[in-house]
Amino acid sequence: MLLAAMLLAFAGAAPAQSSDARMRAAIEAAERGQFDASQSAQLQRDPIYGWLEYAALRRDIDTLPAAQAQAFLSRYQDQAVADAFREVWLAAVARRKDWSALRAAWSPSIKDTALRCAELNARLATGAGDAQWTRDAQAIWRNGKSLPGACEPVFEALAAKGGLSPALRWERFDLAAAEWQPAVMRAAARGLPADEATLANDYAAFMEKVHERALDWPKTPRSRMVASQGLAKLAKSNPASAEMQLPRFASALGLDQAERARVLYQIALWTVASYEPDSARRLDAVPDSAYDERLHEWRAREAMSRGDWPAALAAIRRMDAAQRDNSRWKYFEARLSELGGDKAGAQALYRAAARKSDFHGFLAADRIGLPYALCPWQPDDASAKPGVARDPAIVRAMALYRIGRSGWAQREWDDALTRFDDRQRRAAVAVAQDNGWFDRAVFALGKAKGESKPDELRLYQLRFPLHHDATIRREAAKHGLDPAWVAAEIRAESVFNPNARSPANAMGLMQLLPGTGADTARRIGLPWGGADSLYDADTNIALGTAYLRQMEDKYGKPYVAIAAYNAGPTPTARWQSQRPGFDPDFWIETISYKETREYVARVLAFSVLYDWRMNGDALPLSDRIRGVDSGKRKPFTCPTPEAPSS
Repeated sequence: MLLAAMLLAFAGAAPAQSSDARMRAAIEAAERGQFDASQSAQLQRDPIYGWLEYAALRRDIDTLPAAQAQAFLSRYQDQAVADAFREVWLAAVARRKDWSALRAAWSPSIKDTALRCAELNARLATGAGDAQWTRDAQAIWRNGKSLPGACEPVFEALAAKGGLSPALRWERFDLAAAEWQPAVMRAAARGLPADEATLANDYAAFMEKVHERALDWPKTPRSRMVASQGLAKLAKSNPASAEMQLPRFASALGLDQAERARVLYQIALWTVASYEPDSARRLDAVPDSAYDERLHEWRAREAMSRGDWPAALAAIRRMDAAQRDNSRWKYFEARLSELGGDKAGAQALYRAAARKSDFHGFLAADRIGLPYALCPWQPDDASAKPGVARDPAIVRAMALYRIGRSGWAQREWDDALTRFDDRQRRAAVAVAQDNGWFDRAVFALGKAKGESKPDELRLYQLRFPLHHDATIRREAAKHGLDPAWVAAEIRAESVFNPNARSPANAMGLMQLLPGTGADTARRIGLPWGGADSLYDADTNIALGTAYLRQMEDKYGKPYVAIAAYNAGPTPTARWQSQRPGFDPDFWIETISYKETREYVARVLAFSVLYDWRMNGDALPLSDRIRGVDSGKRKPFTCPTPEAPSS
């Protein structure tokens, strides 16, 4: 048999083939239905053999005997592969309506709502529809968002048992209104008394499209809540219409200040997000009590976009102390104070902001001639690393990652981290980097088990890995780019994962679209090997650096080129036309897309940190941002702790 020959080759006929390659090929064979466990004892000794079995069982999950499924769950009890299999098995037996099998495999750790509803169906079908069943079903019902189809039979049974009182129906209705979900509002209203159902459906219709029937609604808290929510929803797409209609509905229904503020907030937010002419007026119309961090930031940005420096400074000073203490707003408070002539006040604020190792901290340091703040932390985690590297779940996670099964690797990783202390978790990040899994430093440092770990953000060598160094330097030199910028782009785009692929089909280290890759290859005379060639690190860096060079040549300044790399040419052209002649810091801060605004600042800050990693010092950010590469380089130093205030 072909399969037997293939597995015998895995077992010994091809000794040059690595264990990873054998297992990758075996899993792919299993997914094609060509796996026979009896053919290879060698594979059975592999630490990720359970995932090979999982692949084989998952392929035939709809016809798999329950006894075989239960045997697998027992064999791999307490391992991540059992949890992964349990989910697909439960979904399969729910489709079959094999309720006994579902209950036998159930685990209270399951969080998926569709599976939780399937388990409720199973309990009901097997005679366990008791008081606890009712409480569990009601807990799922209390949700304002759309729920899976598997929940419908549960809710029908709950209603038949008398477990969906009008009060409970209105409870879900109100939650749905708060989520702007008219379809869920209608679903919740089914079963209400006829007169209540009629009103509820009219409420839902208002959420879909504001109508004048609402002027005659009863003046109740629910009518006011739905009216304000519906107008707030309208404001997201048509702020002018919402503003025009608010007074009539507010007067007819007696909206209170909080209900009016809910609408005014959305009117202002969706106006200022595009810097429309009425932005300042609409921001001023929002009561102070309705302002949150987001609206405070937009008020400052809106004033900056008009070059109204006093208004921008006033907006920052209206933020609470915690928000103003952020290096971004401390820097801009200093910058705006300086523009207003308060040089002494600006100096103190710059000095405070410059203590941060981030974009605005580096800008602040440049304004007052300070070295960059950097306080690397090097905890003594080395002794934990060997044990972590031998941990069975970590062994499996690394093996799975190496063969391109990152989702499965993630499950093993998450399982391991539930058992690790802080030293072990940091050691696990180092082990992952040894295996080329660099993004673990991004996702596993700085917070653990819901607790902030700020010192871990100073683990710069882990958080800013440097791979393909020679290729980065070579290609950057070829195109006249700073290699630290290229490394920073890779860190921001893919965290050095050569197989990264975005939902928009951007591929590889520098996240190039296939069309961009093909055009760039043609322009620089590089043979184009098709889209999959973007997964080759050297090819991706060669094309990515050439494309960066093209962007800088087109836009003239690195910060604009970085914005275009992220957002594309159309919005970048709009931002250029809206704010010509703006200083780079103000131009970046007034980018209307949050993702791009933060991306530009992040890449520029990463460039400074990669300069430190690659060279020990850095080109000043104020030079880098303008494309000046000949300035005097800056050192890094760890600031002394601030003296406590008396």
